[in-house]
Amino acid sequence: MTKIGKDIGHAKAILEAGDLVGIPTETVYGLAGNALNKDAVAKIFEAKNRPDFDPLIIHTGSVEQISHYTTSFAPELEALANEFWPGPLTVLLPKKSIIPDLVTSGLDQVAVRVPNHPLTRELLQSLDFPLAAPSANPFGYISPTTAQHVVDQLDGKIPYVLDGGECEVGLESTIVGLEDGQLTIFRLGGIEVSQIKRVAGNVLILPQSSSNPKTPGMLKSHYAPRKPFILGDLDQLVPHFIQKGKKFAVLSFDKVFDEIDAPHQRALSPNGDLKQAAHALFAYMRYLDSLDVDIILAEELPESGLGKAINDRLRRASAH
Repeated sequence: MTKIGKDIGHAKAILEAGDLVGIPTETVYGLAGNALNKDAVAKIFEAKNRPDFDPLIIHTGSVEQISHYTTSFAPELEALANEFWPGPLTVLLPKKSIIPDLVTSGLDQVAVRVPNHPLTRELLQSLDFPLAAPSANPFGYISPTTAQHVVDQLDGKIPYVLDGGECEVGLESTIVGLEDGQLTIFRLGGIEVSQIKRVAGNVLILPQSSSNPKTPGMLKSHYAPRKPFILGDLDQLVPHFIQKGKKFAVLSFDKVFDEIDAPHQRALSPNGDLKQAAHALFAYMRYLDSLDVDIILAEELPESGLGKAINDRLRRASAH
């Protein structure tokens, strides 16, 4: 049985013993282990059933600790870190040999961030090692935004989940790095592109899926429910599936369909607020996936602000 609690000392003892703990961040819950301990890192891949070619993010308690694990920090990346850390930004930096190759899938750069959650920051500052922590869910499934979500999926595979309440942002971190000297966004996430540009100027956005990822979270099929997930025009899809007599659920941006029972539909933000939509995304996907339905219908959001990152997750969920 996996226990849930708020005991930082207990979480620290488990991690120091080489085992895993679910930890809260402002983005999603992470499955954390000692990033310098190959056996602990291997347990992360095993618990998630995650392929070892998909690299992990390491988390530290402060910007100052980054230099212990990386060989350099380009000024443009450091400027972003100083602006957005602690927060939902991950930076790709050249790694020191102290970081096991398993963490980076053999690549010479490591993804690092300083998360913005009081419990996890206190935990990180009490440890003498960073934490490797991908999302605390089976590989490819919807990311968890509460401690109970973690237990629902990993019960018995890890001893403890540190309960920090519901995640504030609800989307994974934005990943940035340098590609041929050009500041590049490798993964859209909890920091809007416009915010990155405000600090760093021009930025390249890479295609958001890959079968051979350079950073975490780039695989084409990801964040997916167990049920078939169809992305399209709901005004056309809903009548079509009603006519076919299919049992389905609907995930909309702000629409409510009178012809569908209320429990079988969720609007991410009735007010059209993209931050509210991001906060609700994974919890609503998880809820709809739990229903007795054959299929989940969804629509893309406006391609502005956090809508770009939300649409990225929706497209990957539908790439099943």
